[in-house]
Amino acid sequence: MMAVSEKISEAELVVMEALWQRAPLTAADVADQVAADRGWSVQTVKTLLSRLMAKDIIAADQDGRRFLYRPLVVREEYVASESGRLVNRLFGGRISPLVAQLAEQDQLTADDIAELEGILKGLRS
Repeated sequence: MMAVSEKISEAELVVMEALWQRAPLTAADVADQVAADRGWSVQTVKTLLSRLMAKDIIAADQDGRRFLYRPLVVREEYVASESGRLVNRLFGGRISPLVAQLAEQDQLTADDIAELEGILKGLRS
């Protein structure tokens, strides 16, 4: 798998989530998976798949008259890349201002705080 150099749009990310969950998939399979939430047509899904292929984020293998799409990027690598971009762009590469911002907005649950404490304790030892 490879790192993501191109930006993935919100709509493309919906398609990627479907592929990360269960690839390979046909365009119709992807449309079925996202239809309940988005109501997209198969043609809309095919457009998004084409965009992702042009960005070298997915690949397609021909299976008879249809194509089976699969990700070329691991979800965890994408999340790490996007997280780093966010922290760099908005917080100058520092994570503590991000956590402070989340805390100020009451977006950290007690479970989140306990998990963060555990991570920090693990880093110190």
